[in-house]
Amino acid sequence: MSQTATASLARNLRNRHIQLIAIGGTIGVGLFLGSAKAIHEAGPGLLLAYAVGGVAIFFIMRALGELLTYRPVAGSFASYADEFCGPLPGFITGWSYWFAWVVTVMAEITAIGIYVDFWLPQVPQWLPSLIALLALYGANLLAVRVFGELEFWFALIKVVTIVALIIAGLCVILFHIGALGPSPVDIDELIRTTGLETRKVDIVLLELDLAGRLQRHGQQLVSLIES
Repeated sequence: MSQTATASLARNLRNRHIQLIAIGGTIGVGLFLGSAKAIHEAGPGLLLAYAVGGVAIFFIMRALGELLTYRPVAGSFASYADEFCGPLPGFITGWSYWFAWVVTVMAEITAIGIYVDFWLPQVPQWLPSLIALLALYGANLLAVRVFGELEFWFALIKVVTIVALIIAGLCVILFHIGALGPSPVDIDELIRTTGLETRKVDIVLLELDLAGRLQRHGQQLVSLIES
């Protein structure tokens, strides 16, 4: 007896899973580690780079949302490139996106090893990275709903951490909590070191690339997960 089985995707992710996966995709360990040098070089002017990058990402996601409404396919923007631009652009888009995430994941787990080495220098740096990589593989082998729950709670931890750091920074600026140098950090100090003077404009412009990549990687996950 021959039976025909129709394979289909299990669409078991809820809206909260999708939202937190998108937000968590832009907040990685590499963001905490890599943005330190950018903030040191560009100063508060880095906010301008993130604002400009955010505006560009907003219009990109609006256009991608219209395409998703028009044709919700599993391949998302890679499938759209193949359909509207041809097989070669679709092939290049899909595999370049895959390669970008491979490099990103390697950078993230390397950052985990660097952080653990700071607190526990006696632990080999490769060991936490290997454990993180195995945990990542294990999470992706689980059921879709379990994977979504894990992503939701881990992303929520990162969001809470970011909010706590913002609140701590505001407390330092407004209430002068903590000794951060010979002179207190206040609004006047931030205005004087906005990073927008001539010698730092080029640094702020260079950081546009960092801001765009960090925001783009996470937001493109929305289109893939929604489809």
